[in-house]
Amino acid sequence: MEWWIIFLVIFFGLLFLFALGVPVAFAFLFVNLVGVYQFWGGTVGFSQLILSIYNSVTSFSLLPVPLFVLMGEVMFHSGIAPRMMDVLDKWLGRIPGRLSLLAVGGGTLFATLTGSAMAGAAMLGSVLVPEMEVRGYKKTMTIGPILGSGGLAIMIPPSALGVLLAGLALFSVGQFLVAIIIPGLLMACLYAGYILVRCIMQPDLAPPYEIRQVPLFEKVVATIRYILPLGSIIFLVVGFIFLGIATPTEAAALGALGCFVLAFLYRGLNWHLTKQSFTATLQVTVMMFMILTGSMAFSQILAFTGSTQGLIQLAVGLPLPPILIVVAMQVVLLLLGTFMEPLTIMMVTIPIFMPIIKQLGFDPIWFGTVMLLNMEMATTSPPFGLVLFVMKGVAPPDTRMKDIYLSAIPFLICDLVAMVVIMVFPGIVLWLPSLMA
Repeated sequence: MEWWIIFLVIFFGLLFLFALGVPVAFAFLFVNLVGVYQFWGGTVGFSQLILSIYNSVTSFSLLPVPLFVLMGEVMFHSGIAPRMMDVLDKWLGRIPGRLSLLAVGGGTLFATLTGSAMAGAAMLGSVLVPEMEVRGYKKTMTIGPILGSGGLAIMIPPSALGVLLAGLALFSVGQFLVAIIIPGLLMACLYAGYILVRCIMQPDLAPPYEIRQVPLFEKVVATIRYILPLGSIIFLVVGFIFLGIATPTEAAALGALGCFVLAFLYRGLNWHLTKQSFTATLQVTVMMFMILTGSMAFSQILAFTGSTQGLIQLAVGLPLPPILIVVAMQVVLLLLGTFMEPLTIMMVTIPIFMPIIKQLGFDPIWFGTVMLLNMEMATTSPPFGLVLFVMKGVAPPDTRMKDIYLSAIPFLICDLVAMVVIMVFPGIVLWLPSLMA
């Protein structure tokens, strides 16, 4: 049987199961069982499948995933985030769209402490939306900045999704976490620039209001008390990886320990928080790893049947510049992002895309960064982005899904601009990793 027939049967069989509503992990498992029985020698192949599942979840490079998730859960449930937002609010003066800019600043800072876009959006929405409504902010400047900024948790380390991408694509987790820092900050700057320009041109979107003048001393004390300790957590994770002091796993363990220490110092640590954080971490990690086991076996079946090699030869033989092939991949990812969640998209496409990227001579870390940005867009892409539904839960009761969709579009355009810049100037991604110890 031709390789392309096998590939189409496997790929569309998987998509058919997704369309039926079968959970992602079980859809992968079913396809893998059928593929193993058909191509790996019947029941004998099941032993190889078990070994594949075992090897996929016992990789040392995946250990940061539950630790990064735990960091986010502790920071989210301990009440530290509202204190952080209050300090940022003190530093903002009479700037057009100040609460929308506060969402961007808070989302960027919160992203350095949690790898969850949904947690970021939920925190920003619950803290800022009521205040924005009282101040007369229009929904465009209320919902949009929170949607965009919440997604930064995927693009700024610690990023659990970033660790999974690096683990699947088989390149350095530490270098990848450092590589996504500048792209994440670039996206935050684009969001802030858009908000400023839009609010200057249309002041009615974010009406100005009287604010309390805060003495400089009070600002400095609040910053030292609440922001500086958070900076130490960031340094424990990103700084130690960059300086070569710790591996990503060791840095993640230090970061998680630091989050518990901070929660204790701010009197937010108790048995309920600890239980809630560990339970949520266990649920998220098990879900991720179950999907991961299926994806790794899926990629091995594609390779064994010749589908991977056939796709590589097809892509290399196309009469197109290699960069256009990369652009076509991003278009496919964008389309998938409108109806699938990021983890599923990664698991399905990385076994197909990454061998082609390596054969075309592109840097895998650069492509991984572009792909991760695409996954960030998937969380806010209408109609089924997960963060859109989180936003619906914290938005005012009169908010329609149409309002949320329209609010997300300008920030998705900012993401597209960031993607184009990264693709045109790969040094934005590769410069920091080249400086690592």
